[in-house]
Amino acid sequence: MTAASEMKPESVTLHPLGTAPASVPELLCIFGTGDLGRSLGLRLLQSGYRVVYGSRRPDSCGPLPQGAQVMSHAAAAQTASLIFICVHREHYEFLETIAQHLEGKVLVDLSNNLKKNIYPEANAAYLQRLVPGAAVVKGLNTLSAWALQNGLLAGKQYLCGNSAEAKQAVAEMSTKLGLTVLDRGSLSAARELEDFPLRLFPEWRLPLRVAFGLMAFFFFYLLIRDVIYAYVEQRKDISYRIMVSLANKVFPIVSLIMLSLCYLPGVIAAFLQLYRGTKYRKQMGLVALGLAFLHAIYTFIIPIRYAVRHKLISRVVDEIDNKPLRLTLIRQRHGEQTHSMCWESWASSLYVLLGLTSLPSVGGTLSWREFSFIQSKLGHLTLGICTAHGYIYGWNKFLRPTTYKWYTPPGYMLCLIVPSVVLVLKVLLLLPCVDRTLTRIRQGWERTQPREEKFMNKSTNL
Repeated sequence: MTAASEMKPESVTLHPLGTAPASVPELLCIFGTGDLGRSLGLRLLQSGYRVVYGSRRPDSCGPLPQGAQVMSHAAAAQTASLIFICVHREHYEFLETIAQHLEGKVLVDLSNNLKKNIYPEANAAYLQRLVPGAAVVKGLNTLSAWALQNGLLAGKQYLCGNSAEAKQAVAEMSTKLGLTVLDRGSLSAARELEDFPLRLFPEWRLPLRVAFGLMAFFFFYLLIRDVIYAYVEQRKDISYRIMVSLANKVFPIVSLIMLSLCYLPGVIAAFLQLYRGTKYRKQMGLVALGLAFLHAIYTFIIPIRYAVRHKLISRVVDEIDNKPLRLTLIRQRHGEQTHSMCWESWASSLYVLLGLTSLPSVGGTLSWREFSFIQSKLGHLTLGICTAHGYIYGWNKFLRPTTYKWYTPPGYMLCLIVPSVVLVLKVLLLLPCVDRTLTRIRQGWERTQPREEKFMNKSTNL
């Protein structure tokens, strides 16, 4: 008696969530014994399912999860009604030879491509054309073997297919695995789902473009003000400062602007009564954290450079004849550096706290009120401390004529514009009179909205 005859065919029954499971565990089939197939089978066994594998070489297919069975594709197809296709599109041809055994089955296509638009049609559409009698569901294609083996099944999984019952069966099975499933409609959305794994940080593109654009602008701006100005006007070659000193000015400037951009749309939306926030807030904040971290590293590197130590020694030697003046300058600069480093340390600590709470593993342990307090209240506090650090750094240079080389302001003055605007708007929002005014504006807008809709309806009828 063959293995196929020993096992009775089963059907995928749609049980409501929360009901008691059947006495006999449901049997699921997997075509493919590679890394993904083995990892998926292991996860299904851990979730209480029975698993059977279909393979071209059942006797030499390698180690499989303990408790799973293996047989030929045709025999395995007759044992279960839900079959996972864990093979590449190039090997789909064998499904045509067993099409009669796949009639009425649910085929879950987990395949992906190496490039976009490599085939004229989606893999799931091609599979449906090969086996027209089966119900093909595209989904779970963003799962990796590593995530299945380690139980790290975070994020959403999308499904699409032409059969609502087939999608419901796959959705219930996925929910039992611990996945969050969303329906994307018919099988025509399969190409979109197959392109998901090929996307490379799509939400980071705009923040990185903004960051690199700001860095390029301020780099060349400071290059002209500091290096080229010194060479043209003073005949000094200080090009050695480009890689460290100049970069250490660019990093904090861009970091402060990026942090300000996280909260600027929020305060503007508050004044406009939109309250929609910004889509790229998390990415911009993490980019700002990275640049602030580079600024801290470069700050520690600068004092150990030979040019800086030589400059300090030369200054002491030049001022040795005027000891009172030298002591006064040393004390003044020591006080400025102490205050600046104090503010910088506080800002760096809060920066790290904001970055840690942006991680899903950390943010998931916080309540909404705790998360909102850290990201909003402490975020604005971090912005205020960073802005104060910039003002303390250049408080005695704003009115000094020598500060404006070629009539251009220093970079740190330019970077203080956006955060200052954000903080001023935030303070205005905290004032009770402004709050009452915005409430009245919102109430007036809500009262006029039905009139506008009525007018638009009349215009449409005309």
